[in-house]
Amino acid sequence: MKIIGLTGGIGSGKTTVAKMFSDLGVPVYYADDEAKKLMNSSKTIRQKLCNAFGEETYISGLLNRKYLADIVFQDKEKLEEINAIVHPEVYKHFKSWVQKQKAKYVLQESAIIFENNKQDLFDAIITVIAPKEVKIDRIVHRDNTQRENVLARMKNQLNDDFILSNSDYIIYNTDLEDSNRQVKEIHAKILST
Repeated sequence: MKIIGLTGGIGSGKTTVAKMFSDLGVPVYYADDEAKKLMNSSKTIRQKLCNAFGEETYISGLLNRKYLADIVFQDKEKLEEINAIVHPEVYKHFKSWVQKQKAKYVLQESAIIFENNKQDLFDAIITVIAPKEVKIDRIVHRDNTQRENVLARMKNQLNDDFILSNSDYIIYNTDLEDSNRQVKEIHAKILST
């Protein structure tokens, strides 16, 4: 079974593209969603986060996402610290999930494959891109946030040039119908190799 990474910057539409692969019968592991679940359910993660960021990391037993976001999106070292706590646990969970799949290939949808230097864990990488202003507009509307907040989050991500030069497939996600066509082409290529 092949393990394919699906990545892209904030607002690129990687989750939408992942759903297109899922609609073709490809099992998709949504790393960000699973990380959020594990941050609420794993006692190991909870203890390490509280030690690193204080007891206010959790309110009434649930992760205080706004509190953590305010810290990590302003400080790259704090972002790396939280990733070092959470991502090893997510990777263990992903490996267990892969063992249960029966498809020719699976996708792991993750925003930070390259940022965490994890590209070598995958048989191929698909990167979803969109123009900067399109990404900003999508996030402003999706998260009901300000442009400045989106730009601060984008600042912590690698630039598209590096990611594109290290990707096996690229999906230009500006039109849903065209993106779906690109997904089907890549799906056929992966199945044929």
